[in-house]
Amino acid sequence: MKEDLKERILSVTNHILKTHDTIRGTALLYGYSKSTVQNDVSIRLQKIDYNLYTRAKKILDENFAEKHIRGGEATKKKYLEEREPCQ
Repeated sequence: MKEDLKERILSVTNHILKTHDTIRGTALLYGYSKSTVQNDVSIRLQKIDYNLYTRAKKILDENFAEKHIRGGEATKKKYLEEREPCQ
């Protein structure tokens, strides 16, 4: 595996481990696509460092489980903001 690819995978993974950021947030921060970050953390990382992979996978699973809650909160906020000017 190329060294720059390995470095990218490890930096993205370390960011997720430190901040518990989502795939989407990490991709936006680093300027990569969501698919690239997802593949880096869930597939390529397994071959580089399995221990790091298991730690990152736990965080990604937590984020996935909370996804529907975040979406509901965002929708609620959107409609509350739309209603405010009318009052």
